[in-house]
Amino acid sequence: MSKITGPLTGLLAAASLALMIPAVASAQSGPLRIEITDGVIEPMPYAVPDFVPESGAATEMAQQLARVVADDLSGTGLFREIPASAHISRITSFSSPVQYADWKAINAQALITGAVSVQGDRVTVKFRVYDVFSGKELGSGLQFAGTTAGWRRMAHKVADAVYSRITGEGGYFDSRVVYVAETGPKDDRRKRLAIMDYDGANVKYLTESGSIVLAPRFSPTGDRVLYTSYESGFPRIYVLDVANVGRRELQTQGGNMAFSPRFAPDGRTVLYSLETGGNTDIYALDSATGQSRRLTDAPSIETAPSFSPDGTQVVFESDRSGSQQLYVMPVTGGEATRISFGQGRYGTPVWSPRGDLIAFTKQNKGRFHIGVMRTDGSEERLLTASFLDESPTWAPNGRVIMFTRETQGAQGQSSLYSVDISGRNLKRVRTEGGASDPSWGPLQP
Repeated sequence: MSKITGPLTGLLAAASLALMIPAVASAQSGPLRIEITDGVIEPMPYAVPDFVPESGAATEMAQQLARVVADDLSGTGLFREIPASAHISRITSFSSPVQYADWKAINAQALITGAVSVQGDRVTVKFRVYDVFSGKELGSGLQFAGTTAGWRRMAHKVADAVYSRITGEGGYFDSRVVYVAETGPKDDRRKRLAIMDYDGANVKYLTESGSIVLAPRFSPTGDRVLYTSYESGFPRIYVLDVANVGRRELQTQGGNMAFSPRFAPDGRTVLYSLETGGNTDIYALDSATGQSRRLTDAPSIETAPSFSPDGTQVVFESDRSGSQQLYVMPVTGGEATRISFGQGRYGTPVWSPRGDLIAFTKQNKGRFHIGVMRTDGSEERLLTASFLDESPTWAPNGRVIMFTRETQGAQGQSSLYSVDISGRNLKRVRTEGGASDPSWGPLQP
């Protein structure tokens, strides 16, 4: 058992490290304590009273904002909200002194207060975060302003700021996910691209329901999406502008099938797989000049490439060893190093935004898993197990993985799930109908 003690700020950051490396512990003086036993965290109790409306039109929105903030934080599995029915104090003014004794009495370790004002179609949100047991505010108060139509984004921004102050990690709530929305029976499944907030809200469809679309991938800035379409009868790669939903086909090297595209960190280079003469290799395309170069040249199937965050390496899957395994090579091409050596087959590798881990799909003994390993293949850990789990994608902060899970049976439906890199907090992501092939975009500007 590892015990971590210390002040609220940075406490959960140390806990997240201990989740990945249980032998590591950090001791600091302070009133708070998180105990980690076999990778289990006791969620931190916190309170978020309804935000204070500072104008008559803000009353309902103030309540809604506080609820979204609470949903974001509690949804991580690292925080546990103390319900309003247990509150002793009532926050009626954003400037009033905090009655710390009342919040200590209900064991709230963190307190979040806020205020909302609305003028026309503009809304302003202010908030503060307090360490209840030390009786101090964490940092200084902040405020965000925007339109009333975008109030959920401001709630996510507040939650991101709170999360970062308490954990020391970057947030991920003000982000979006592009995915394949599915409708209809399994033998006549209709698929189209859709985009949503990370929590399933604000769904927007990007393509019409018609030809098969697969594997959408966000650009590093979140303004474009690569995907594969079968509308010509063969897989072709398209790039779509998220803002105006305009699209164009990428002119890849001549061949029968082009698929599995992914952007480089520079947003200009695109990796993809190309099938020619019965062989599949990985190519790099300069999307500005249209020039392609071949990165692999082997009599085997090489596909599902993913860049390292610094753009110097590529991880991909290949059956060159006789079974589907993971390999890493320089972005310039050349010799590849195998990194997966466990039992079963490995696929769909994705490099973490932090650069320290690679997520993957593993099939072994009739079960599918989402797992992570170090970039050299060490410390492999399986996070899930089911009839069919696949297509992992990372949250912007590298803390959470979203993936596709398909249920068994003739009418089996695909859904999106997320899981913490510790293997905890597995939960279904709310979507309208079936969903697959998620790609988690960056934090919105």
